[in-house]
Amino acid sequence: MDFRNWMIWFVFMVCLLRCGWRFLNWIWLTPKKLEKCLREQGFAGNSYRLYSGDLKDLVAMSEEAKSKPMNFSHDIAPRVIPSIHHTIEKYGKNSFVWLGPIPRVFIMDPEQLKAALSLYNDFQKPTINPLVKLLFDGLINHEGEKWVKHRKIVNHAFHFEKLKVSTNKVQQ
Repeated sequence: MDFRNWMIWFVFMVCLLRCGWRFLNWIWLTPKKLEKCLREQGFAGNSYRLYSGDLKDLVAMSEEAKSKPMNFSHDIAPRVIPSIHHTIEKYGKNSFVWLGPIPRVFIMDPEQLKAALSLYNDFQKPTINPLVKLLFDGLINHEGEKWVKHRKIVNHAFHFEKLKVSTNKVQQ
């Protein structure tokens, strides 16, 4: 009986250590590793803060922007997306913010953006709930070669001449 209790206790401790390691990896080690990689690639931003990242600052900036009256100008970025505007002003065109333990990267250089978007196999879409996938199957859910094939099919519907004709019909 003593050996059996010892084994149960041992298995419980191993499971507890494994869960603890996975939590530590998710909450601290992986974000710090990502931060180091981003900084090596020339991106700038706030250092990672445990669990919430920059979320508190982003919410505070948004509330502050909404509380002030809006200026009459075409520069609406400080009002509509104050957090992104502040990050780009402070850290430059290649910057990042933390949404919890996940970094959000801002690339404003057209050449770098073109290079990043051309690698559609390397940058995967976030995983979608299987129920949503079952109910709404379309271009948004597809990836890889299937996305390219469907995009080519749908692309013809959005040519400028066809859009002009459809807008005229809608206005009538």
